Amino acid sequence: MPIAVERLKTRSQFLAVAATRRKWAADGLVLQARAREDGTSHIGIGFTATKKVGNAVVRNRSRRRLKEAARVALGRAGIAGYDYVAIARAATQDIAFDRLVADFEAAARRLAPRDTVTR
Repeated sequence: MPIAVERLKTRSQFLAVAATRRKWAADGLVLQARAREDGTSHIGIGFTATKKVGNAVVRNRSRRRLKEAARVALGRAGIAGYDYVAIARAATQDIAFDRLVADFEAAARRLAPRDTVTR
């Protein structure tokens, strides 16, 4: 049975993930993670792209690519009960999509607790 994925929408949710200081950086993205301790079993995901990435068109394209990469990668490597924030980098728009997905999966696996076996 697939794990439900819900979007992080409020600033406080993004700040809670950032406060854990658990992150992994790749060429195409930075992924932050935190274990929610509220007993829910869905995966939370949020996306952000700062002005360092480029103008609005570039930021929106980068976010769309991250959203699709997350859809593919979290089904394989996401952990129920975790929140993730994907941060776009300048290379997000240019990197090959397969590589972006692989980076996303590698980051999710690296940020998983050691006692958790991922799919």
